[in-house]
Amino acid sequence: MRAYDVPAAGGMIKLDAMENPYAWPAELRRPWLAELERIDVNRYPDPHGVALKERLREVAGIPPGMPVMLGNGSDELIQIILMAIAGPGRCCLAPEPTFIMYRLSASVLDLGFQGVPLAGEDFNLDRNAMVRAIEEHQPAIIFIANPNNPTGNLFAGEIIDEIIRVAPGAVVLDEAYHAFSGETYLPRLVEFDNLLVLRTFSKSGLAGLRLGYLVGPGDWLGEFEKVRLPYNINTLTQKTAEFILSRQALLDEQARWICRDRDTLYARLSRLDGIRAWPSRANFILFKPLAKSADGIYAGLKQQGILIKNMHGSHHALENCLRVTVGREDENTAFLETLARLL
Repeated sequence: MRAYDVPAAGGMIKLDAMENPYAWPAELRRPWLAELERIDVNRYPDPHGVALKERLREVAGIPPGMPVMLGNGSDELIQIILMAIAGPGRCCLAPEPTFIMYRLSASVLDLGFQGVPLAGEDFNLDRNAMVRAIEEHQPAIIFIANPNNPTGNLFAGEIIDEIIRVAPGAVVLDEAYHAFSGETYLPRLVEFDNLLVLRTFSKSGLAGLRLGYLVGPGDWLGEFEKVRLPYNINTLTQKTAEFILSRQALLDEQARWICRDRDTLYARLSRLDGIRAWPSRANFILFKPLAKSADGIYAGLKQQGILIKNMHGSHHALENCLRVTVGREDENTAFLETLARLL
């Protein structure tokens, strides 16, 4: 194994981690800091995040009575889910390529992991392959990132529905990029007793908070609570999230800016000779240089102070691929101009 690599990015145009590129305006920072000043950090945080969960219900449209679990980012919630289901003969399953933490966390727990290849050059769910793998391996948990990371596409709803129906265990829909896709399964939690929806605040401008949440039936979340560490969400994070959720309009506006700039970035990338780019419903774009090496392009951009993600070597379907996060307009222009010179 090897550790999850996070390269140093000081002084660079940072387009590698799907962060929201927009900071909070000064007029918002002052009342936020005033809220934080009232916190007594000598006391433990609310172990259940009751006030934050109530605010989440109002803003996210969580079905009434549906339990919510908070996590230190969605990474911790993935780990909690896998810890809860780990045991002899148990396995989890996911279509691949996808978010690497599903496989990595399962491996750490010595839990069986089954990857099912996505179909074709457009990375679609393979209905028949998924159903066969479910029947053969009987996974306790199935993870589906929708939109998918790193490919950026949404999967067909009818195939997801079929997977939920035939799954012998729970299906976790990871909606980390829901703010940019306009699609969610949250309202449909009431239709299935084995569906869970996972989300993070990291892509919506709060990556520094490390906050995620899981929504689903109480029978499932009750088991996951048994392995959640107490006080896992600190008071500063809880209060900051409550504060910004009462100003959700700002986050929504920033998401619209990112979607606008994503579409522009995709169009400009697609017009470059020697580039294949995939359309995205997230806040990043997967692309491939057709006549140059991804390693060389990555190194050339980095040398010019622009950091993106090199996907080459992470999965055979991503051979010679790179992924760029949608930044501010000036950052996107600098990336495109530098890429064009390298090509």
